[in-house]
Amino acid sequence: MVVMGILLITPEKCSNCHSCELACSFIHEGEFNPARSRVTVLTWERQAHSVPVMCLQCEEAGCMAVCPAQAITEDGASGARLVNELKCIKCRMCIDICPFGSNSYDEKSRKILKCDLCDGDPQCVKVCPSGALVYGERSTVNVARRLQAAGKLKAIVWEARR
Repeated sequence: MVVMGILLITPEKCSNCHSCELACSFIHEGEFNPARSRVTVLTWERQAHSVPVMCLQCEEAGCMAVCPAQAITEDGASGARLVNELKCIKCRMCIDICPFGSNSYDEKSRKILKCDLCDGDPQCVKVCPSGALVYGERSTVNVARRLQAAGKLKAIVWEARR
């Protein structure tokens, strides 16, 4: 059953197990290869932080706005911003504009890797043992929580760059 929901990330719960990366790459690419995943676990060992980073399906999605081929559209059922591979010209502008570095390019398949929420049933959430990833109904509470998580992620990335 596809339910329009929202992906919530709680960075402080991430245990750095990389299960989300493995599940994602297996579901989408048929192999356990974190480099081909739509989620990346960033780890800062000195700060003891690990953060799963993936497309947050921004309401004002810069990737959609910047795409010269209009290859990124919103799925009406899941709310995910999806890349149409037939329209995509591989310019990678969607990668450059993402403030969280969520999108990537896979040299092997020659396509943009962007979270598609697994058609409203994110597999990364199912395998996350610590509860760092949660998929829930869209509501003002969830939107506020998502914005809070995004702010924490931005602070962690900012601190790591120092």
